[in-house]
Amino acid sequence: MNEDLQEGRAGTADDAPAVAAVMAFARPADGPPSRTARVVALDFDGTLAPLVDDPAASRMTPAARAAVERLADLAARPVPPGGDELRLALVSGRNLTDLAARSGVPAGTYLVGSHGAETGRVGAHGVDAVPLRLTDAQADALERLREGLQDAIDGRRGAWVQDKPSAAVLHTRRCGPDDARAAAADADAVAARLGLHAMHGKDVVEIAVLPTSKGVALDRLREELEEGDEHLRTRVLYAGDDTTDETAFEVLRAGDLGVKVGPGRTLASERVDDADALAALLDRLADALEG
Repeated sequence: MNEDLQEGRAGTADDAPAVAAVMAFARPADGPPSRTARVVALDFDGTLAPLVDDPAASRMTPAARAAVERLADLAARPVPPGGDELRLALVSGRNLTDLAARSGVPAGTYLVGSHGAETGRVGAHGVDAVPLRLTDAQADALERLREGLQDAIDGRRGAWVQDKPSAAVLHTRRCGPDDARAAAADADAVAARLGLHAMHGKDVVEIAVLPTSKGVALDRLREELEEGDEHLRTRVLYAGDDTTDETAFEVLRAGDLGVKVGPGRTLASERVDDADALAALLDRLADALEG
């Protein structure tokens, strides 16, 4: 991982550095522990699915869906004794139910929603979710947060507020620039008044009553996989496009791989242009793991 934020270069799946990094990620690890669990953790919007004005209309590109399903098939294969494992995860700002519905990923896929506040796994009959419970104080703060954000969008055409189980999100993608800036400033003021953190992404301001991040969620997933198995080491490939994904890039370790999708400053070591370029890179990884 880069030590400092880098503007990076435009990248495609045919770039030699990105391909070399994926091949290195696929190779067996040297030295102990004796087994490796490779975790392919992917953001959804802007990473597998192009950004759109209406979040309900978001869909993976055909190439991205094919690559994800191919990796899911590899992850579902029986692991021989002492063999390496593959795990697939989606890590998103969307709430867990919405993420499962929009992605339609196969059974066995780990899901992280609401930037880490919600977790679960796709089962044969739906999502097996870890229950999310708020304290009375958190529930009260969430109600006041929602009211404050509704006030922030009053009179600002195109702005709207999305409710989540532990957060509220201001969306300004449909706004003019002046209204977007003013609504975001008001959202920051609401967060400050309630003693909460405002997380800024692409045309969104998300404020949660449960402190978490994609980096925290990634560390938690790693710990869960390694728990009770001293012979297992996880290696993570994480891909994302937004500022909120930088917390995940920040916790990557030696042997892990970060891939930034699209432009912008990043801690990720590699970069691709868009969802289809990422899909091609994931296909390279699948080729190597099959081999």
